[in-house]
Amino acid sequence: MILRKENRWAVICVLLTCLLVVLSRTAFFLGYIPTASMEPTLKKDSFILATRLYKDLNNGDIIVFERDGRLLVKRIKASGGETVIQNGNILVVPESCYYVCGDNTNQSYDSRFWTDPFVRESSIVAKLIFPQQEA
Repeated sequence: MILRKENRWAVICVLLTCLLVVLSRTAFFLGYIPTASMEPTLKKDSFILATRLYKDLNNGDIIVFERDGRLLVKRIKASGGETVIQNGNILVVPESCYYVCGDNTNQSYDSRFWTDPFVRESSIVAKLIFPQQEA
């Protein structure tokens, strides 16, 4: 079957759209920051680009994760096996879990306030790649 010249652009647009949908579901995550919880690193009302394909997560990395049916963006402060002090108590982060906080501690609802303060590895959706992260 030979495509007519006027139909080629439509086919190219459809194929590019399909490619973008596949990449957004498997490789990349485009997100919106609706709050000031990550300021000054991520400004309120800004957009982020994250990767769904990551190997390791380290303290200081910014992640997108699901919690209580919502997607949140926070910075990893402690990883499995590490100890954190929360409200005067010492907590040990379980393996395959993370303790996270927003950079704007006065505006962030994060691990410090949750009944279960840990983010499980299985809840992580993506790791931030743009804008560049600050430690």
